[in-house]
Amino acid sequence: MQSLQGKKAILTGGAQGLGLALVNGLCKNGVEVCIIDYSDQVHTTVKDLENIGYKASAVQADLSQLKNIPEVFNLALQNLNGEVDILVNNAGIHKPMPATELPIAEFQKIIDVNVTAIFELSRLSYAEMKKKGRGKIVNIASVLSVQGGYNASAYSASKGAVAQLTKSLSNEWAKDGVNVNAIAPGYYTTALNQFIFEDPERSRSLLDRIPAGRFGDPEELAGALLFLSSDQSNYVNGILLPVDGGFLGR
Repeated sequence: MQSLQGKKAILTGGAQGLGLALVNGLCKNGVEVCIIDYSDQVHTTVKDLENIGYKASAVQADLSQLKNIPEVFNLALQNLNGEVDILVNNAGIHKPMPATELPIAEFQKIIDVNVTAIFELSRLSYAEMKKKGRGKIVNIASVLSVQGGYNASAYSASKGAVAQLTKSLSNEWAKDGVNVNAIAPGYYTTALNQFIFEDPERSRSLLDRIPAGRFGDPEELAGALLFLSSDQSNYVNGILLPVDGGFLGR
């Protein structure tokens, strides 16, 4: 998209999986991306991106350490020469298990990474975007923002919160030219969903509900992000855009 050429983005959780597919989508369209990720893999990912001519950098950080987020954000901003046009809050964690067995500390960590870190990074990015009178914040929610899921009490609670936070922030910041929206991915072939693929009964039940009849490829998520990051979405505020093969419409 022409309007993305030369833009600068911060994307969390982009070392692999869906996040890496989103990074590739942005880079292919001329966006310089700083990836925030807790994994050592982020440095290899950035080298691979640079080797094919993309502009990318990395900040390795654990977003569950909430007190460090302002410093982490400032490091990412420095990597982008003090500018951010797009924030993609993609990082998320999940611990699939029955609610009765989930330790409260694990529940809280999921909320911290999946919700509180998004809140703080969004506020920090908004402060920079407001100076220019424009910006795009895209939160990666989930079909479990709407559905309850199974053995996913903390994850579904966190993703429901992401959908509502998106609406609230859009209500406050749209007047300043900052669009806040969310994408709700369905079930994709990523490591995060490996436990589903290893359960034939669970996989079959999901595929039976997906009108497309298959799980998504990570690259298929990028189009929604490109739209919500571009000038074509300047009048789009507070939406939850499903990219799920029709799962939520079933």
